[in-house]
Amino acid sequence: MNIGNRKILVLGASGLIGRFVTDDLRARGFPVVGVARKLSSSQKANPLDLELPVMSMEAPMLARLLRDHRIDVVVNCLGVLQDGPGSDTSAVHCDFVARLLQAIRDSDRSIRLVHISIPGSPESDRTAFSTTKREAERLIADSGVEYAILRPGFVVALAAYGGSAMVRSLAAFPLDLPASERDAPFQPVAMEDIAATIAWLAERDCSEANAVTWDLMQEQPVTLGDVIDQFREVFGTGRWWRIVMPRFLIDFGAKLGDLASRLGWMPPMRTTAIAELRRGVSGDPADWIAATGIVPRRIEQTAGKRPATIQDKWFARLFPIKALVIASLVLFWVVSGFIALVISYDAAEGILRDRGFPPWLVAPVTIGTSLMDMSIGVLIAFRRTAAFGLMAGITASLGYMVGAAILTPDLWIEPLGALVKTGPAVVLMLVALLTLDNR
Repeated sequence: MNIGNRKILVLGASGLIGRFVTDDLRARGFPVVGVARKLSSSQKANPLDLELPVMSMEAPMLARLLRDHRIDVVVNCLGVLQDGPGSDTSAVHCDFVARLLQAIRDSDRSIRLVHISIPGSPESDRTAFSTTKREAERLIADSGVEYAILRPGFVVALAAYGGSAMVRSLAAFPLDLPASERDAPFQPVAMEDIAATIAWLAERDCSEANAVTWDLMQEQPVTLGDVIDQFREVFGTGRWWRIVMPRFLIDFGAKLGDLASRLGWMPPMRTTAIAELRRGVSGDPADWIAATGIVPRRIEQTAGKRPATIQDKWFARLFPIKALVIASLVLFWVVSGFIALVISYDAAEGILRDRGFPPWLVAPVTIGTSLMDMSIGVLIAFRRTAAFGLMAGITASLGYMVGAAILTPDLWIEPLGALVKTGPAVVLMLVALLTLDNR
């Protein structure tokens, strides 16, 4: 079959799986339309990568998209981990899939749907993430549309995002999980094997391998601890003495992650992630291997196939620190502004009054700068406005430093060195600004 005649639509082309699959299929010669709600600047190199509000598109609009681009295969990589602002598991996993299925039926084309799901069974599904994923599988199976449901295990790729980034971070630090978490089944799959499976399906007519559900993962059972230990070997931390994190600390960190998600952030450590981690990742890849002939790579062939580079090590170490940087900057700005406005207002006024500020200007400047500081902290706290807040914080800090040098130069040599410490704060904000990207 001439694969150049098989046109593929990848939904979620900005994500970990979606991006790799889009690029891999193009490298194999397939014409691929990549669609995402938002693409990063590095993902906009191809004119067939489109930014579309797919989650708000009704079935007729989706059907028109399929007809206009003459799509033969749809690969649905869309998914969200947990409910929160801008994230609705039922809307993404069920409502959208229902509209997509209707669009495929209404497109008047023979289209195969390749749907990315998760391993497991209804009996073990406990979270909104897993139950809605399973409901989507049911909708697809009952739709009459030609389909293949793929259930990848723990995805190992060159890129890292979410859970895969969290595993790398654990391996890079002298930390370990409790025995119950380490012993959870955690069968991995190489990203290349996922892409090869989708390419195998795309090369074949819908009459072949139709209505299949495959677990994609290595055959040999491994645990979460085994996966982390393999990354430790790559990072050179395998022989480090480690501190075992107590279970309550993991649960507390997940709650903090839930709080951060309500501010628009997407931390990998949330209650859903921990619940799914404790359930484990396991399945039976026999049907997949028999049908496709693909021999899945083992974890030592994927994670350990090359030594960790300096960028790998920096990312793994900085990934969890990023949250601390953002949180400390939020507290720095909010608390400093609150102290000057409420707790030490008279002292703050006194600094200006003692240095010859006009009396009528002292109160407005004290109140204004305090409110500005608190506002900067609030802006940094929300993901949508964090970049603006960090730039405002850098500008305000530099303004304080320049203004003090002109109006009150003696503050530079005060015993506590408040202004001297502003320089490192500016650098920290610059670091936060440069590491805001998630993909």
